[in-house]
Amino acid sequence: MNIKPLADRVVVKPLEQEEAKVGNIYIPDTAKEKPQEGKIIAVGPGKISDSGEKVPMEVKVGNKVLYGKYSGTEVTVDGEEYLIMRESDVLAII
Repeated sequence: MNIKPLADRVVVKPLEQEEAKVGNIYIPDTAKEKPQEGKIIAVGPGKISDSGEKVPMEVKVGNKVLYGKYSGTEVTVDGEEYLIMRESDVLAII
């Protein structure tokens, strides 16, 4: 993957949810909710504060994270789906 996020942005690979099934009925992809869990693939260098100091990132490559349902920008690179979002859009590290 050749994505290098800038400033306080991170690249997240959404984790696929298991196929939902109610009884013998499969729920189609269009009815499924967007995943809110993913794995950090790349991390930017960090944000520059107003005083000119670099604020280190709290998340690291490989962290499994929770993020808001509509957070980030969806991008496709080499046929793979990724989200690029600010570190502040990450709600928690699992």
